[in-house]
This record gives sequence, C-alpha cells and structure tokens, in this order.
Amino acid sequence: MATAVSPRLPAAAARERDRRPFGRRVLEGVAEHALAVALSAAFVLPLLVCVVTSVMTQQQAGTGELVPQPLHWGNFREVFEVMPFARDLWNTLLYAGLSAVGIVVSSVPVAYAVSRMRWRGRNAFFVVVLATMMIPAQVTSLPLYVMYAHLGWIGTLKPLIVPAFFGDAFSIFLLRQFFLTIPEETIEAARVDGASEYRILRQIVVPMARPALAAVGLFAFMFAWNDFYNPLLYSGNSASGQTLAVGLAGLAKSAHQSAYQLQMAASLMFLLPVLLLFMSAQKVFIEGIAMSGSKG
Repeated sequence: MATAVSPRLPAAAARERDRRPFGRRVLEGVAEHALAVALSAAFVLPLLVCVVTSVMTQQQAGTGELVPQPLHWGNFREVFEVMPFARDLWNTLLYAGLSAVGIVVSSVPVAYAVSRMRWRGRNAFFVVVLATMMIPAQVTSLPLYVMYAHLGWIGTLKPLIVPAFFGDAFSIFLLRQFFLTIPEETIEAARVDGASEYRILRQIVVPMARPALAAVGLFAFMFAWNDFYNPLLYSGNSASGQTLAVGLAGLAKSAHQSAYQLQMAASLMFLLPVLLLFMSAQKVFIEGIAMSGSKG
C-alpha cells in the first residue's frame, strides 16, 4: 500500500534548516560548493591576472604586484604602436568569419544527404567522413603545404579560408544528428507534394535547424579565432597573412618580451570579441548542441 506524502514536509524541512546556527549553515554551504568554487577559481584566476596586469605600469608588472596603482589604461593604446594589431585583427576576422560561413554552407547539404536521402553507399560514405576526424592534422600538413606552395598561396589567407568551403567532418556529424530529429513524415509529405530535395532542404530543413546551424557556425568561428598552428604554418615569412594568434606570439619574442602589461593588454583585446560573441549567442549555442545530441 502506497504511503501518502504530505505536501507540508518540504516546508517543514526548510524551516528546520533555517533554525540551525548561522555558522553551521555557512560551513555546510561551503562544503557543498567547495568543488565548484575550486574549479571556477582555476578558470577565473588566469583571466583575473590578465585583466589586472593589463592596467599596470611596466615596473609594477615586473615586480609581481597584485593591485595596480594607479590604473594605466595607456597600455591598450600602446599595443597598436608596438605591433600591427589592427591588421592582424582584420586578418583574424576574415579567417574566422569566412571559415564559419564556408563550413556551414558546405556541411549542410552533405549532412542532409547522409541523413535524409536514400542512396547506395550512404552509410559507408558517412563512416569515411567520420574516419577523417581520426587523422592528425600534422599527417596532412606536408602534402597540403606543397600543394599550396605550387598554387602560390603561401603567405596569404587562402590556405586557411578556401578548405572551409569543402566541408568539415565534425560539423557534418553534428548537423546530421540534428536533421535526424526532424519528423520523417514532414519530409515525406513535402516529397508527395512534388518538392525537390533542394527545396525541402532550403524551405523545411534549414529553417528548422537554425539552432544547430548557429552552434556549428560558432564552433567554426571559435576554432579559427584561436587557431595558431595553421596560420603559423601557412603565413610563411609574410606579415600580410599573419593572424592575431601568431602576432601575439611574435610580441612575446620581440624587444617587448619583458613588457608583460602590453602582452596582457593585447591578449585581453584578442579574447574580448569571441567572449562577447559566445555570451550573446550562448542560449542558441547550448540549444543547438543539446538538440543535436538528442538522437543517435
């Protein structure tokens, strides 16, 4: 026989907790959230050190002081004088923005073909696409570098941007998972009405997949923004193809290698755009990831 649970029990338990001594409640709260606080501090402290150091004078930054006195905001202006920050920022925006567009545009039709269209060899093709994710980037770097050198692309942004328009295995996988959540009846009804596959993709699938498309675009943008290996490899000795990630590394090795306040100010300006983008699109980003993983 089932026992009835009184609705007053939770309120009574809350009142019982409130009657405990204040010090005990504080200690219990700290114990409950100690792990979360420790993990949060591990992520926040480096950012806090970066912010504090970026407004110090060079003398303060070199002595390891924790509180800047006075605040030296001129470091952010001086960054533009000691390195080509504006040019590197423009190159990074081009690389990240066009890569995000290229990956979304090229991955959508492939993901639709391996999720909603019936054709011989579909599963084998999808397995091959997934297998490409297991190949380390260093394995293909040499043949790709030789090919780009023959094309005359070394020292430009073309080796970074053009491959994005030929699809990305992870993005195809993520979009396929989302497309599988769209009811089959919706797509079959459109086919019965005479709609072509291109029209179904453009007018039904893409509008319903906006959260997943936003997640894929954000992933691609953040990867390209933080990418250091490929810009360093393909920029060669040309400064015109350099991105901010490579520029910051150059600043740390230049005559300003002891100017920690400038390096922190440049790092903060490098971080700010992608941080603001993630915060503004956080809801759509998480929704797209959650919905893409809801069906295997």
